[in-house]
Amino acid sequence: MDLFDAAGTDDVGLPEDSHAPLAVRMRPRTVDDIVGQDDVLAPGTPLRRLMDPETRSASSVFLWGPPGVGKTTIAYVIARAGQAHFEEVSAVAAGVKELRAVIDAARHRLVATGQRTVLFVDEVHRFSKTQQDALLPAVENAWVTLVAATTENPSFSVVAPLLSRSLLVVLHPLTDTAMNTLVDRALASSRGLAGQYSLDDDARSNLIRLSSGDGRRVLTLLEAAADGARQRGETHISTRDVSAAASSATVMYDHNGDEHYDVISAFIKSVRGSDVDAALHYLARMLVAGEDPRFIARRLMISAAEDVGMADPSALQTATAAAQSVALVGMPEARIILAEATVHLATAPKSNRSYQAINAAIADVKAGKGGPVPLHLRNATFRGADDLGYHDGYIYAHDEPEAIASLQYLPDDLVGTEYYQPSDRGWEAKVAPFLRHIRSILRRRN
Repeated sequence: MDLFDAAGTDDVGLPEDSHAPLAVRMRPRTVDDIVGQDDVLAPGTPLRRLMDPETRSASSVFLWGPPGVGKTTIAYVIARAGQAHFEEVSAVAAGVKELRAVIDAARHRLVATGQRTVLFVDEVHRFSKTQQDALLPAVENAWVTLVAATTENPSFSVVAPLLSRSLLVVLHPLTDTAMNTLVDRALASSRGLAGQYSLDDDARSNLIRLSSGDGRRVLTLLEAAADGARQRGETHISTRDVSAAASSATVMYDHNGDEHYDVISAFIKSVRGSDVDAALHYLARMLVAGEDPRFIARRLMISAAEDVGMADPSALQTATAAAQSVALVGMPEARIILAEATVHLATAPKSNRSYQAINAAIADVKAGKGGPVPLHLRNATFRGADDLGYHDGYIYAHDEPEAIASLQYLPDDLVGTEYYQPSDRGWEAKVAPFLRHIRSILRRRN
């Protein structure tokens, strides 16, 4: 018997409407039906115990992971395992008033009947601090078992008191193996396509690839592809059906979440690592997803100074010109400008010595190093400055050979410190010997 058919028709949160989307009809009903999260659902793990009628507790849990990996399903299974009442609210629509009404009802239900309530909050990162604070008494007193789903790192988006009272479980995109299991079940199950359709290998591969580890998406595309085959009077789902269902590959990119930071991080690290092809891939990924080109240009300016630096000083000029041009031109032509800047930076010689130099100087200042400014360097434009010795002994650099004045410029406790150490790459290789010459002159001071 199909595992999905093992339960009755009154399962919590599991509509039996044959017109419901395939992804809803195929939602797992027991922990053993859930695929792709074996590490967090292994026997003995905290999340598994929440789903076990023998060991279940009232612990609340935050489920952090990308879309379509089972967050809502896990909430349903937790409720079903404990024969709990299930309440679902969306952080997009529910306010403090609605939350308190749900919590009050849960508290009354617990006192009157002993039945617990599983409160599933989708997109909890969208809750304000006030809304999150409203959940605290219910979680702390176990009036509800909170199952909160988020696609963003809860450490940044959830208040610490609420997070500290809950388990945090990280879910991962589904593997190809898990996705194939979902497809096979949907094709065969009486709650799915009931064996009415077949799927060739190429169509299956395309289906998995386009779904990018999102279980809900793979079932949605499968259902649409099957409908396309049905309209053609066929029972065989072809690659053409899958492509028509998908229209175009969806770029997995959350402008406010982790994917935003992960892709820009990969982009900058590819530039730094001189992999121009990878850099162009991540640039394309951001542009297709609709990332603000001005944001990309700003990051390129930072990379030009931090990663290329004096090995190719013109890189910063290119990045700055690109940022100005992008602001004036806009998309879609801005993609060409960003591509040129990306190629320049990725293929340029690299040096982070300027970056290291300023960090070292800042570290010394924060450590309390750096005494008074030497008297001969101080501002002497006010009355009485001469009496204080200000400017006394100062030498105007342009009056000296090579325009280098042999003076002490650093405070006494930092004399001899050399923050900037040029590399032997690109333009910086030419700077290094000249800098050694400059420093030798400066050390001649009396």
